[in-house]
Amino acid sequence: MSKNTEQIKVIVIGAGLGGCATALALKHHGHEVVVFERLKQFKRLGDSLGFGENALKLLDRWGGKELYHQLTSIGNQAEDMQIRRWHDGKILAQQPLMDMAGYIGHRGDYHEALLQAVRDAGIEIRTGCEVVAFDEDAPSVTLADGGVETADLIVGADGIKSRARELVLGFTDAPKSSGYSCWRAYFPGEHLREDPRCRDFVDHDCVNIWIGDDTHLVQNTLRGGKEFNWIITRKLSDEKDLEIKESWFQDGDMDEVREHIRTLDPRIAAALENTEACLDWKICYRDPIPSWVSKSHKVALVGDSCHPHLPTSAQGASQATESGAVLAVCLKLAGKGNVPLATRTYEKLRFARTRLSQGNGEDLRDRWHNALKNLDQGGEIDPESVKMRNRWLYAYDAEADANLRWAEVSKQVAEELRTGKITPLC
Repeated sequence: MSKNTEQIKVIVIGAGLGGCATALALKHHGHEVVVFERLKQFKRLGDSLGFGENALKLLDRWGGKELYHQLTSIGNQAEDMQIRRWHDGKILAQQPLMDMAGYIGHRGDYHEALLQAVRDAGIEIRTGCEVVAFDEDAPSVTLADGGVETADLIVGADGIKSRARELVLGFTDAPKSSGYSCWRAYFPGEHLREDPRCRDFVDHDCVNIWIGDDTHLVQNTLRGGKEFNWIITRKLSDEKDLEIKESWFQDGDMDEVREHIRTLDPRIAAALENTEACLDWKICYRDPIPSWVSKSHKVALVGDSCHPHLPTSAQGASQATESGAVLAVCLKLAGKGNVPLATRTYEKLRFARTRLSQGNGEDLRDRWHNALKNLDQGGEIDPESVKMRNRWLYAYDAEADANLRWAEVSKQVAEELRTGKITPLC
């Protein structure tokens, strides 16, 4: 590591999972950090989310064994997951749950753990502070109450609807329909035990996946059956359904769900029939962007604001954590007077890996949704053809990789900064 010890002041916009992880990374590497969050208070929102070992090893480093054990205890404790045939539940493949998303737990529980870790690290989170404008040259942010805050670097960790992303791009980046939608539900699993058809899915921690034509269902049971989550991803065909309405809180139509599951394995279908309400989340995406850094090089993006992932990637939070790690290391190596060198090196170090991770999600969805099509009567599926392929992601150490590749990549970046010709990421 460089001996650059003068603190770099960083404002992180957004106290979600990616923002919290980035704040922890920056603090760990000696930077001064403050987090601005527009919400006044946090709620236990969302449902299942996974943290892979590639992220957990970093959070262990930044927050200690206590944080690591807290995060792993939140997640599903099953050893294996089963990938099943849609109509009868026949097991087509089985693999370790760690190959899927690592530890799968409730997003709200993970969020609360990271928020507490940020507070324990002495990092200030200013809630109720909405950023309404940027001055990228200062750099500074203007808050809704008129206050102005300056720093050496602004980090946009404000999610898929990021305002910082608009600044970096220079225009509003409208969402695009992925052509798919998710019905999602999360509720106490106790009452399902009364139905013998679905009892096997609520008496212990387990993850099962049913795959069918242009659809799949993921079931996740937590805390020994106390909490139950199901998610159906389906391909959209109706033009009205393809209209983009980017909301995580749109009510779903349970009658539509029941129609969709008419041919589903009766055991898990029973659990859905006993579900009172669900959400309908139209899965949107953004095209890869040519830069994660503003023209002044002093506003940088992390997480969903620059590399959003599909749910089937099972890596969104983990990749955001990796990005926070690499940015923090680059700032440390570059030093206070070289923020542009740090941010431009950061984006080049991260882009290729995040694209591969994003592509994993698309590949898995397509393999699941097409596996049973045109299969001969009585034909057997190769188990390897439907397994998740995330294992290669977990051995990676984002901080070690940044240190290893810093000299080569920063040399290239330094020349680009000298000539003013920044090579686009894509």
